[in-house]
Amino acid sequence: MQEQRAVMGWTLVRVAFGVLLSLGHGLPKALSGAKNLTANVADMGLPFPAYFAWCATLTELVGGLLIAVGVLTRPAAAFASFTMLVALYDHRVDPFAKAEKALLFFAVFVAITLAGAGPWSLDARLRRRA
Repeated sequence: MQEQRAVMGWTLVRVAFGVLLSLGHGLPKALSGAKNLTANVADMGLPFPAYFAWCATLTELVGGLLIAVGVLTRPAAAFASFTMLVALYDHRVDPFAKAEKALLFFAVFVAITLAGAGPWSLDARLRRRA
């Protein structure tokens, strides 16, 4: 019983953070054409700002959905972790309250990268069939 509650809790965390990343962050960026993010990436001094802005946007939009349903979870979470690391770098001079959300997403996606999706995921279901 204890193990099942732990699995349920981990699944809730994975699904919630995946959906929040996808619908709360990736979708608005995609709908705006990643314009604000492109300008932000350019301000950071990174090369090819439109390319990297779209990489981040698609990581959030598609990667968040992959994390939520639990398919290709570890690679998607690794990409999301890197995206959040860049967001943390961007917020390095901001007050902690502004960087806190990126830090929280980063910590959860690193944990998902390390632990995987868990038994209630499409990854686990596909492994059982193989």
